[in-house]
Amino acid sequence: MGDYIKRLLIAGIIALCVSLLFLGGKHPQASMLDKNGKEKIDWIWPADGVISDTFGTRQGRHKGIDIAGEINSPIFAVDGGIVEKSYYSNSYGNVIFIKHPSNYVTVYAHLSNRLVQEGQKVAKGYIIGKMGRTGQATGVHLHFETHEINWTYDKRYALNPVNLLGEAKLGEIVQAGTNNVKSVLEATSDFVYIVRVGDTLSSIAD
Repeated sequence: MGDYIKRLLIAGIIALCVSLLFLGGKHPQASMLDKNGKEKIDWIWPADGVISDTFGTRQGRHKGIDIAGEINSPIFAVDGGIVEKSYYSNSYGNVIFIKHPSNYVTVYAHLSNRLVQEGQKVAKGYIIGKMGRTGQATGVHLHFETHEINWTYDKRYALNPVNLLGEAKLGEIVQAGTNNVKSVLEATSDFVYIVRVGDTLSSIAD
């Protein structure tokens, strides 16, 4: 009888240890999920510059954000993925589409140069192109879009990029390769500079 109880206790302790092991193994996975049970996204900003337009403007037709910056400044992949498209269009100009393992598609438009080809695998932070004003662009900037599952012509799956990149408002400064956002006032501090014709973001920063 005593041996039977000992075996029962040992079996119970082993079962408890195994269950704790499995429960402990689930915590890291759970910590990678947001409050809706979706995988958390840890993207970086794709370009240096100032937020010059936000999602949903132009009577709701603007399905991305615009980052105004310096001509030919580098554009980075916000996360790893596969280049789905890399081509020139009349509206987007030089444009790149990247499909990410998280099932999001990111779009990088109005580039001066495209540095990746369709089917190419890119890592997070990889330089995929240079900022420009090709296509229907009124100034040098990156037009950046995010879509869930895939991109469609009517952009039915478009999401506000700041929901994935982090909050950034019109006029705020973003830093490529990071999650940093600063207001123009924070960036300039007490120093006042008068903008002149021909100035660039780089020359003003210097």
